[in-house]
Amino acid sequence: MADFDRQTISARAGSAAAIDEGLRSYMLKVYNYMGLGLVVTGAVAFFFNQWVMSSEANMQLVYGSPLQWVVMLAPLGFVLALSFGINKMSVGAAQLTFWGFAAVMGLSLSSIFSIYTDASIAKVFFITAGMFGAMSLYGYTTKRDLTAMGSFLTMGLFGIIIAMVVNIFLQSSALEFIISAVGVLIFVGLTAYDTQKIKEGYSESHGADVLAKGAIMGALSLYLDFINLFMMMLRLFGNRD
Repeated sequence: MADFDRQTISARAGSAAAIDEGLRSYMLKVYNYMGLGLVVTGAVAFFFNQWVMSSEANMQLVYGSPLQWVVMLAPLGFVLALSFGINKMSVGAAQLTFWGFAAVMGLSLSSIFSIYTDASIAKVFFITAGMFGAMSLYGYTTKRDLTAMGSFLTMGLFGIIIAMVVNIFLQSSALEFIISAVGVLIFVGLTAYDTQKIKEGYSESHGADVLAKGAIMGALSLYLDFINLFMMMLRLFGNRD
């Protein structure tokens, strides 16, 4: 009986160790996708801005024609394609769609290099990375269920989007400051919530393809949290050219 108990405990310990190792590998893949996506976005944004600003003709081509709407709205198209179509995609197609999204997001964000100084962009990026890392670690390690907080933050996110649309017409600097400050709090919280959701999603997923696609969607969620947090921080602390 004692031998049976020891074998049972040993089997459970081995199973737990396998889950922990699998979870670490899964989360590492999520962060690798996200990190490489940010690298692609940053590189495309920088070099595209250099090309646009190199001549008046290039500026007119991008910002003086309907092409500007393609640049602005293309990332949304890729997000919708991944969100609603990933189950029908192969893993390779999902990966290509994610990298395509990261690239077109770079096109969309390229104008920040014309608005803010390079030094302030770098400073805000590293501050954002520190905040993101701390909150993602909290979401990964906490035993507290963040579901209720996530629902509240999601409602706040819709409120921010509505306020941003309203401010397009009002052009209020005070409202822009409030939106940015509240936005920082929302995306800091969403970083922890999404990390916990990705972690929990691992235990509910079965099959190599499902896990591979789950890692891509997890990376997309954290990528969007990071980019939005970065943009809110940039509006608050970025130095304009």
